[in-house]
Amino acid sequence: MCIGVPVQVIEKGEFMSLCKGRNGEEQVNMMLIGPQPVGTWVVNFLGSAREAISEEDAINLNKALDGMLELMTGNDIDVDHYFPDMGIPEERSEES
Repeated sequence: MCIGVPVQVIEKGEFMSLCKGRNGEEQVNMMLIGPQPVGTWVVNFLGSAREAISEEDAINLNKALDGMLELMTGNDIDVDHYFPDMGIPEERSEES
């Protein structure tokens, strides 16, 4: 299974940009979304940027990836911490 990973552009290029993320620095193909300014967060999937995302989305994606890693190593996790946007809205939970 392949998963998109958030990376931040640290050196802009027309077709390839140097980006940095949880796996260190890497060249990312920008041809699908076009050149992005330094500081932009993108989702890197198999070496290609698939979309530009907000810093908040990058933080949440990294939390989710951390949670998946913890689960894969057999650890129990606090789902609300690693997957904050997966919770049941308060008004709906009261109806249950």
